[in-house]
Formats: sequence, structure tokens, C-alpha cells
Amino acid sequence: MPMHWHDHCRVRVLIRAKTHYVKSVSKSDIILIAGPTASGKSALALALAEKFAAAVINADSMQVYRDLRIITARPTPDDERRVPHRLYGHVDAAENYSVGRWCTEAAEALAATARRDSGAAIIVGGTGLYFNALTRGLAAVPPIPAEIRDAVRARLKDEGVAALHAELNARDPAAAARLRASDRARVSRALEVVLATGRSLLDWHEENKPASVDLAGAAKVFLMPDRDELSRRIGARFDAMITAGAMDEVRALAARKLDPNLPAMKAHGVPWLIRHLAGEITLAEAAEHAKLETRQYTKRQATWFRNQLPDFEWVEPRDARDAIAAQLRALSE
Repeated sequence: MPMHWHDHCRVRVLIRAKTHYVKSVSKSDIILIAGPTASGKSALALALAEKFAAAVINADSMQVYRDLRIITARPTPDDERRVPHRLYGHVDAAENYSVGRWCTEAAEALAATARRDSGAAIIVGGTGLYFNALTRGLAAVPPIPAEIRDAVRARLKDEGVAALHAELNARDPAAAARLRASDRARVSRALEVVLATGRSLLDWHEENKPASVDLAGAAKVFLMPDRDELSRRIGARFDAMITAGAMDEVRALAARKLDPNLPAMKAHGVPWLIRHLAGEITLAEAAEHAKLETRQYTKRQATWFRNQLPDFEWVEPRDARDAIAAQLRALSE
């Protein structure tokens, strides 16, 4: 198997599918569960983790934030007690958590899981960039000091992206030539890197971190409910969040007066509920906008995965366990 974990130390854990297929799970078994928001990923991961005595590793860029348990539908404390959960709620909302940091921490989580009796791991989430980095590697750019990142952001706001692209062209013409002068995110990132390291982002891209998981050696599914059913789930889930206390959670977050450009401040529903708390819109309007925004996002998620990670098997949620069982059997053979 790809992780080269100790295959001679096999622990027999059984999974039973409708076909009566039974398969032992080894230390090196990895299951990747992706899918759009509200497709049932977490529930599936929890059920399989209990069957496999496996750890669940988060691959959702919003569920890493401790401030956002309810509004991101993070696993409950009871769920987390049932099986080990890693990389959930361990980051403060004031931090700009990166794909690179997740990639490093996911590799550490896999290593920690390998030292457990079972060692099987279920990686679950909807952030395509995380799965891409996990299975294809990532440029090993060192962390950017906060003062440089903040200074570049301030300049972007005050001077505009054209000024930043002009400076990038002076410091790193090769990177500037590859970027659209209007691409705010990529121009800012490239300028941050050259200011912080003295090297071009292109140079760093040639020093990729290796992938932590070989796609060919992992079971992998993308949950895709019927579009109408997914829309219904999104609406029901947001309503349940409000009932569960999402307003109090967002009120506490808003009281911190953090930079609205931070990832946590842009989690689905957060900006709209903050506007409601400020008296700008009604709760019904906030809910309507949040649900629409989430539905639109799920379409982008599906398109991204279909184009970028075509090796994932697309399945209806009800068929996911059988699909995973079949993949594990094929891998063992």
C-alpha cells in the first residue's frame, strides 16, 4: 500500500455490505470521502469509522475553526467521543489557515493514526484543494510572516491590484508574466512570497512536497445526491443550525471585530447573519441568501472535483458503503 505502514501488523476489522462481502481493514487502508455541502459526508465517515475502528481526519477548510462548530455543521462532541477526530476546531478564527498548513498537519495526523492499533484513516470533507494537495503534493512555500501578509493586504485595499502587479513585475518578472494583472489573490500571494523569501513563487513550485496519499491505493468516493434532494438538505440544515444556536455563535464571532476578509468570516451564512445582527436585513432574508449562496457553491464544488479529481467514484449517498467496500476489495486483490 502507498503509505508503507506496517502491513504485517494487520488487525481484522470487518465491513459488511449488502452483498455479504467481508473485508479486513489493514493499517494502510485509507478512505477518501468528498462531496458537496450537506451531502451526508460526516455521517458516512462516522459510521465507517466505527466499523473500522478508524480515525476521521477533516478535509473541510471551514471546520478547522473552533469558533464555527454550529454554522459549519462540525461533528458534535458526542460524535468526537465515539471515534478519534483529527483537525477539527483546532484553529482560531483570527488565523488565515492555509492549504500548506493543512497538508502538513494531515500528514502528521496520518502518521499518528498509523501508530494506533488499527491505523485505518477516513479523510472527509468538501475542500477540493485539500484533497488535491494530499494526493498530488504541494509547493513547499514557507509560512509568510503576518506583518508581510497584512502589509500586502493593506496595500491591495489602498492602492489596488495594479500597483501590486507592477511591484511584482519589478521583483519577480517571471511570476508577474504568468499572472493576470487583475488577479487579486494570485498577485498578492506571489508578491508576499517574494517579499518574505527573496525567491520567486515559481522557484518554490519546483520544490513540491510529496503527496501523502497515493490515489491509486485509496478507496475514494464523491457523494452526489439528486440536485433537488441536495437543495432540500441545504435548506433543512441551515434551519437546524439556527435552531441549534448559530445566531449566538455568529454574534460572538462578530463581537471580536476581526478582518472580514479572513476565511472564517466568509464561511457560508456568516456574512449574512452578521448583516442581520447589524439590522440591515431580516433573519428570513439572511437565511434565504445563505441557502442560495450554499447551493451555488455546491455546483462549483461538483464541477471542480469532476475536472480536477476524476478518479473519485461519484455515488448517491445511499450507495456509498457498497462502492467503498467494492473498492477496498479490488485494492486487496
